[in-house]
Amino acid sequence: MKQVGFLATIILASLHCFGTSVCKGDLKANSELKTIEEKKQSSSLLSYTSTNGISFENQKDLSDQNLTRAMTLADAAFEAHFIGEEMAMARFFNPYNGAVSDEKGSIWMYTSAIEAVNAILHALKAQKENGNTTLYDAHFKRYADLLYQLYEKADYYHGTFELVSYTQTKEWTVYGVNRGAAVGQAEVAGVMNVYDDQMWLVREFIEAYKLTGKNEFLEKAEYLTEYVLDGWDCTFNDKGEENGGITWGPGYVSKHSCSNGPMVSPLVWLHEMYKGKKDKITHRSIDPSDRKTRIVKKVKKSDYYLEFAQKVYHWQKEHLLRADGVYDDMMGGCTPRNPQTELINGVEYRKGIDYRDRVGPAFTYNSGTMLSGAADLFRATGDDLYRKDAQHLSKSSFTYFAQIDKDIPGYYSFDVRGFSNWFNGVLMRGFVDAHPSCEEVSEYINSFQQNLDYVYENFLYNGFLPTNLLTGWEEDHEKNKTEGMFNFAFAAEYAVLAKYELEKQ
Repeated sequence: MKQVGFLATIILASLHCFGTSVCKGDLKANSELKTIEEKKQSSSLLSYTSTNGISFENQKDLSDQNLTRAMTLADAAFEAHFIGEEMAMARFFNPYNGAVSDEKGSIWMYTSAIEAVNAILHALKAQKENGNTTLYDAHFKRYADLLYQLYEKADYYHGTFELVSYTQTKEWTVYGVNRGAAVGQAEVAGVMNVYDDQMWLVREFIEAYKLTGKNEFLEKAEYLTEYVLDGWDCTFNDKGEENGGITWGPGYVSKHSCSNGPMVSPLVWLHEMYKGKKDKITHRSIDPSDRKTRIVKKVKKSDYYLEFAQKVYHWQKEHLLRADGVYDDMMGGCTPRNPQTELINGVEYRKGIDYRDRVGPAFTYNSGTMLSGAADLFRATGDDLYRKDAQHLSKSSFTYFAQIDKDIPGYYSFDVRGFSNWFNGVLMRGFVDAHPSCEEVSEYINSFQQNLDYVYENFLYNGFLPTNLLTGWEEDHEKNKTEGMFNFAFAAEYAVLAKYELEKQ
């Protein structure tokens, strides 16, 4: 089957040059981005010194470089990983031989592309707000168009099923783990959809709404939020305490950091959107007096979203925060071992879950989401507890996850096994979110800037970076296939840093 270039699709759809070209199989940055990049690195008039010794007049110039690099990486990744007009995402691409995997990316991996586009749009918007309209005028519309196409084609992961939850039985249309053969035909029942996938999408759809003002982004985000919070275990234990926590998915019983922490920040954002407004939402719960009666009432959205942001945050902090200050992976040792239901007054509901074991290991993103959550809760509530939490977690996380001099003297190394490259980006974002109230995290943020600059200036190949940012590519080029979500993660990190440089003061 002939592969249709993703760039051609974008050009036909919007008549906007996407930003990369293909020449003898090699992806090359477009001349505009390349010219800006070379100008920043060759100027003899600049005085600000970056982490790798490149001089800049001010943070604005570093922001320009970060943003142009983000777009270069993103454009190459889209050209390589997205196939055909239906935008099926190939999971792997090898820039040395052009090999594209038959395996398609999961919805989680697909969401990383949306994340990169949103991050770039935020950086472009920040550029405009700081008086630089050149990059904004040249690129904002094409990325906004791309964002909407990604949103539409995500429907290939859509499916519908009926779920018996703790408070109701309802039919839901959500995103499955895997791409379906056609729009709306993905498998989503049982373990074929997980709550954390919906959470990452909620986050990006809210970001998309902020950037574009399109109501359908917000409507989808709130619908998925309702679905996720329907998974909150509102049953009670023998002590009369709410069990709390959200399982990994409706087909699981273990309660993970990744199925709780990522929801805190989006809930705070929704609270802030509706603060001072009268909009209401249906809140379903269980009467604590008899621990059986299901209660349905209308409450203000602003109050509802903030209450759940705090409940989720404090549940994870109580159950998954370790003595060394970082977060473990999940609560296991669950009873029952599989989802079960019970009849109460003749109505079927999901049974609550008892858990006893905190299970590791610690991953960077599980601390990163809670760091962002603490920063957002502090901004929304003014409660100094959250500021202190952010301070402690940021220091503990950097101490635990970053290793100085491991690969290169003077550089901090982070784990790159498994999906760690994407995980690490979530931690970096947490540091950036915490910066307004915890300026000491600037050192931690700089370690990511330093590593990205090092790999970009030493190992960039046809628009791609290697999995290990500090040691580079494998000598055997057949082993140099790259994860699509990593390629988008690196672009997103550069874009987040571009915005950070403009706003940190």
